[in-house]
Amino acid sequence: MSWTILMTAPVLGAGGERALREAGCEVHYLHEGQEAADVESIMARIPFDAVISRTVTLSRAAIAACPSLKVICKHGVGVTNIDVEAATGFGIPVLTTPGTNAQAVAELTLGLMFNAARRISWLQQEIADGRWTRNGSSIELNGKTLGLVGMGEIGQRVARVARALGMRVRFYDPAVRNQQAIFPDEQVASLDALLAQSNVLSLHCPVNAATRQMLNGRTLALLPAGALVINTSRGELIDEAALDAALRSGQLFAAGLDTVATEPLPADHPFRTLDNLLITPHIGGSTPEALDNVALYAARQCLNYLRGVAIDPLTCVNRAVLKEPS
Repeated sequence: MSWTILMTAPVLGAGGERALREAGCEVHYLHEGQEAADVESIMARIPFDAVISRTVTLSRAAIAACPSLKVICKHGVGVTNIDVEAATGFGIPVLTTPGTNAQAVAELTLGLMFNAARRISWLQQEIADGRWTRNGSSIELNGKTLGLVGMGEIGQRVARVARALGMRVRFYDPAVRNQQAIFPDEQVASLDALLAQSNVLSLHCPVNAATRQMLNGRTLALLPAGALVINTSRGELIDEAALDAALRSGQLFAAGLDTVATEPLPADHPFRTLDNLLITPHIGGSTPEALDNVALYAARQCLNYLRGVAIDPLTCVNRAVLKEPS
């Protein structure tokens, strides 16, 4: 049996494309420039069995417009662009692809950390502007404490490199019980306790009611003076006005973000005038290797569900709708 799949992007990694082709699936892609309204229109016309969702919004209206839809799989792990509540109401599982782009995101996290600490991008701009600035304004990471919010696949990979640099690692992750922790002496009991000792803070957690704007005026003030903040997870984790104020006042030395609350970053956003803030366009998981890994996992998730194969419930964000317990 073949199925009809919507990929909400112009391309799918070769591994995923091959898996769907070998299964006899008919795959439809969004064209460059198509957005949420186009998704709704397409889903109203074509009886899709599954959607592989990238960054374009998958709204309640789009989900409701496609009564044949049986499963949604996020091309990644962050599902803030998917109306999960609507999917749950229609009995449609929303699956994710955990760990598939962990190495790529971890490497970008480290790149942003090094860049922010040594002000590499700012110094490059100084040279481009004709200046040879050698003021020594940078931070050495050896001996500093790295605080990780979330100790999943990405956090663990960042931690391994940080330890090799001579950094102390501490983490807060309520999903990790003390007896399960790989390094139990590094776990702290609360976010506030982590912040108070983090010279570098790096976010590796999903957005939910407990984490939305977890970094705000109150919590940023708990960080040691001159700390670094790195976010390669989701922009909604940070109160951007509070971060802007902390960077301008010098309370924070610098920050590195791969994601912001509104993407693309608005042309008039105050972040654009900060010289101690690095922003990359949400490309943490966008290496060819990672995209291929994610695509293959997403394709297999959809195919397994459609074939009636039990799904790992830890990869389902609304697991109550799974028809069979795993």
